[in-house]
Amino acid sequence: MIVTVYISGAITGTTDYMERFNKAENDLIFLGYEVVNPAKINANLPKICTHKDYMTVSMALLSICDTIYMLKGYEKSKGAMEELRYAVKNGYTIIKE
Repeated sequence: MIVTVYISGAITGTTDYMERFNKAENDLIFLGYEVVNPAKINANLPKICTHKDYMTVSMALLSICDTIYMLKGYEKSKGAMEELRYAVKNGYTIIKE
């Protein structure tokens, strides 16, 4: 069975999020996971998108996964906490960095 992992962590208010998300993606791929990197995907959305728009896309991406990978510092992010609540409610496997 292929495990699909969604990466979750703080983006808003950080400057190194793309590096952190990409490193996690590469590490998880190396371990054999299919990976959804919302930072990479959301970076391709139109600049007019709001935080709510990004979260709508992110939650849709999360819904196609069965595991969530929480980056260090996720507790400071409202969006990451929303994603974690969804994962808990839906019985996802939760991995913390």
